[in-house]
Order: sequence, then C-alpha cells, then structure tokens
Amino acid sequence: MYQERVTLCAASAYEKKYYLNEDFKGLPQQIRDELQIMCVLFTEDVGGILRLVFDEDGTLLLEVEADEGDLLYDDIGSELKIRQIKKEKSELLRDLELYYKVFFLGENLE
Repeated sequence: MYQERVTLCAASAYEKKYYLNEDFKGLPQQIRDELQIMCVLFTEDVGGILRLVFDEDGTLLLEVEADEGDLLYDDIGSELKIRQIKKEKSELLRDLELYYKVFFLGENLE
C-alpha cells in the first residue's frame, strides 16, 4: 500500500530525458506513449520539468518546476499548457487516477 506521493512519469527540458516509473510498466503501450508525448511536448514548448504525481488519495497532480536562473522558462505559458492538458486529456487523467486507486491503493470500483 502506498502512503506517500508516487511519480507516474516526468520529463525534463534540461536533461532532454523522459522517465516512466517502472511500477507502471503494466499500462498499455498506447497509454505509455501518450504520456511520453504529452510530457516531452510540454517541456519542449515551455521548458522546465513536468512531473505527473499521485498524492496519498490517488489524485493525479501535474507539477512543474524550473531552475531559478532559467530565463527561457515560460511561466505563463506553463500555466496555460497545464490547463490545456487538463481539458484535452481529462479522460486519460481520470482513467489513470482510477487505475492507480484500484491497482495500487486497492480501492473497489463501487
């Protein structure tokens, strides 16, 4: 049983890398690909680091951070892009929360 925040995936504009938590390798390939594309495009567009993290209750959070001296990071663009992702990918994000709650937190579907 998970008691703390769990990272699903992350992408970094600084290291030009994408990370998917090994605990989620059971997700269908199409979902894993969609997550990678979403995260990488975000960091290529606005910079910084994007993390998708589940909190203790199973809520999926989109967290963004940027280095203090990063003059190319677009803070306003970041907020707008997060809103766009939440709107356009709402079904995916909801399904990921459900997946996490059932398979990791052991909750029932009812």
